[in-house]
Amino acid sequence: MPMHLFYVHGFNSSPLSAKARVLGDYVATHHPEVCYHVPALPYDPERAIDILCETIEQCLPAPVKLLGSSLGGFYGTYAAERYQLPLVLVNPAVRPFDLLQNHLGEQTNIYTGERYVFTEHHIEVLRRLDVDVTQPERYLLLTQTGDETLDYREGVAKFHASPQVVEQGGSHGFDGFERHLSSIMKFFGIAVKPITH
Repeated sequence: MPMHLFYVHGFNSSPLSAKARVLGDYVATHHPEVCYHVPALPYDPERAIDILCETIEQCLPAPVKLLGSSLGGFYGTYAAERYQLPLVLVNPAVRPFDLLQNHLGEQTNIYTGERYVFTEHHIEVLRRLDVDVTQPERYLLLTQTGDETLDYREGVAKFHASPQVVEQGGSHGFDGFERHLSSIMKFFGIAVKPITH
């Protein structure tokens, strides 16, 4: 039964995001047996969570692992709790219903060029998707204190009982993400294979 690894991208992002591509290249090189998924999630949180959950359900009961960045960490937490899955969070948005208050109105996706209006209704949907962490050992938090978009301390607090890597400095994009790929795979129980020449 194949293993499935999901990268859950953030707000105004896409499967073309830098971390999604770095992780995809790493999986293709070192773990070609793993099925890698980066679902394109729309700006509407209701549709985004439906697409994420439907895609996960298509893979079950095979093993599924999740990695979520920024808003993808919030969506990933919902899915991890719903399906009892492991999740690695990278600079997660813990309270996007507060964070995105500053983004109400017209928006443009920097990857796709899509223009849309982000509304109070979307904020309310995000509030309803907020869940508690029931099994903290299923989560691994990677966060950097120099995140210019959100307060890293919110992630540290919410996932206080989970394993954490807190790096000084850095950015919202999580500088040096590639340095953590082998330890992420180890957390997921995906054995690192020696490279043969």
